[in-house]
Amino acid sequence: MSAGAAPKRPGLPLPLIWLGSLVLVLVCLFPFWWMGLSSIKTLRELYTVPPIWWPEVPSLENYRKVLFESNIPRYFLNSLVVSVGSTGLALILAIFASYGFARFDFRGKPLLQSFVLIGQLLPTAAIIVPLFITLRVLGLVNTYWGLILVYMILTLPLSVWMLTSYFRAIPVELEEAAIIDGASRLGCLFRIVLPLSVPGIVSVLVYAFVTTWNEFIFALCFATDASVKTLPIGLAEFSTEFNTDWGAVMAASVIMTLPIALLFLSMQRLFVGGMTAGATKG
Repeated sequence: MSAGAAPKRPGLPLPLIWLGSLVLVLVCLFPFWWMGLSSIKTLRELYTVPPIWWPEVPSLENYRKVLFESNIPRYFLNSLVVSVGSTGLALILAIFASYGFARFDFRGKPLLQSFVLIGQLLPTAAIIVPLFITLRVLGLVNTYWGLILVYMILTLPLSVWMLTSYFRAIPVELEEAAIIDGASRLGCLFRIVLPLSVPGIVSVLVYAFVTTWNEFIFALCFATDASVKTLPIGLAEFSTEFNTDWGAVMAASVIMTLPIALLFLSMQRLFVGGMTAGATKG
């Protein structure tokens, strides 16, 4: 070993790393595996003690009940409309706000950035009543637009914070060169910054969509009509005062999980890249 070479630190054996990774994967996937397994069991098998690890005769009866004898398809559509609408609105506003924070210096900028983050830290119980009064005055209770605006408020602060960190990591010299060539500020944003910020935008998109898709409290308070109820509220309808149809709950949960799983699988690389870049740069 040469005098200038640093000594190698002993690392974990490769088999131990593989074993630890396998255990971690199994622990993370077990709830999803059990949910899917319970969705094809009969009611008797669901209440058997000790639990049955594989049903004797797998059945799709729970899925038939959920898809054709409940309001889950309608709730699925409601969740899709509200989540896509609020995610798109939050993303548009976050892009412009984050670009302003990342590229312009103005009086009170640190204070405004702090207020943006404080909006994310407010407890749900503290803002439900003011939001309900506001929506009632505007006539937006039990409407798509009411939920979209509420969810936009819920996801916008952290979206702005994440995108601001990512925009700051993009060299400002690229925009200065474009401005010398005659580009406007909006031209720099749409032609330079946004194409280079795709991983960060995907991270915000996934975060906002998942947050609104799984949100329960606001939907419970602001969507009491079946025409605008979302999937998390629909799951509660399978529970009565004396009984819970766990087979139907699990089948509906599988249906609710599928869009999130597909979203993560299709955007996994961009999502991870955007999260790590936003956390380490800026």
